[in-house]
Amino acid sequence: MAMQLTPPQSEIFCNPARFRNCVAGRRFGKTHLSVTELLKAATSGKNKNCWYVAPTYGAAKEIAWDMLIHTIPEEYIIKSNESALTLKLINGSVISLKGAEKPNNLRGRALDFVVLDEFADMRPEAWYEVIRPSLSDRQGSALFIGTPKGRNHFYDLWANGMDGAEGWASFQYTTLDGGNVPEAEVEAAKIDLDERTFNQEYCAEFVTYSGLIYYGFSRELSVTDYPDNGGTLLVGMDFNLDPMSAVICIRKGEMLYAVDEIVIYGSNTDEMVAEIKDRYPNRHIIVYPDPASRQRKTSAGGRTDLSILQNAGFSVKAKKSHALVRDRINAVNSRLLSSTGERNLFVSSKCKQTIKSLERQTYKEGTSIPNKDGFDHMNDALGYLVEYLFPVRTEYDTPQPTRWT
Repeated sequence: MAMQLTPPQSEIFCNPARFRNCVAGRRFGKTHLSVTELLKAATSGKNKNCWYVAPTYGAAKEIAWDMLIHTIPEEYIIKSNESALTLKLINGSVISLKGAEKPNNLRGRALDFVVLDEFADMRPEAWYEVIRPSLSDRQGSALFIGTPKGRNHFYDLWANGMDGAEGWASFQYTTLDGGNVPEAEVEAAKIDLDERTFNQEYCAEFVTYSGLIYYGFSRELSVTDYPDNGGTLLVGMDFNLDPMSAVICIRKGEMLYAVDEIVIYGSNTDEMVAEIKDRYPNRHIIVYPDPASRQRKTSAGGRTDLSILQNAGFSVKAKKSHALVRDRINAVNSRLLSSTGERNLFVSSKCKQTIKSLERQTYKEGTSIPNKDGFDHMNDALGYLVEYLFPVRTEYDTPQPTRWT
């Protein structure tokens, strides 16, 4: 059997180390390599037990199941169980897809081989306390693969291979190295993204997250007073009771201007609606709130925040679930200052709380977790709006897999 691999994928595939780390940019072909590795391990002998583990069960199914099913020749499969995400092959081997949300649920099985996809997004105990011991009985092996997310536990394992630890090997490839994304598309992404995000997502660098979160903001270059000449207003909203926070924006093409802000302490959604209507009567208002507004109730009467906004006559645009916090941050930073030096997000001098928040919110020491220090509320409000309108582009179409022959 054979599957076509790119030269970088082949270098990883052919390396004999027991534990391998592949740090790669977006669309490198990590899933294709993972499936190839699983099939190699499952067909290397009888009754092999091989796992593909993603940060969540849903991600495992979405990312790898279809590729796995469409890659293995049908005659090699005895039983396919999509609800359990397992395949049993004619040689008795089993390939299973798992989620790492609850690491303890992964206990109890001896493993021959495991792929940990996007290990940076998993809790470290999934490996150290659960999966690593499961490899001992059969002296199994592991492939860690993913895009870096700062210098966390994935970085620690990658450093093992770089430092020459016995049984470990590490590899690092950019998106362009993968050969699946045209250079022109990578250059376009460079214009869209801030420098940190581009270096992490496309150059596969372990970017250190420390200090100021919104490092692209400059009081000298980002603060400008844009005229409000009527028309549609865009409102980013965060639903904390103390305070309720909203940032009022105007969009002009790719440019976004924050022209006003509302901060109300000890308040609720009804009061925020009344304040917006009082300041901007007879205006078309589009609100981009915290997605939790679908269930959250900050006002009396059993009404959700989302329904209050809609009943007030506002248009509401909210995602079904939260984007990752880092994706909101990256989206705002990319607007504040792209990696090519372009600025597409400006703040009025009257938005004093927004300016203060962008200037002062920091990461918790030694982590990529934002501090909840009072500067987060307005930044969250702005982030919901910006990430909805200008999501960080990370996914591109790649060729469909072909079956093994």
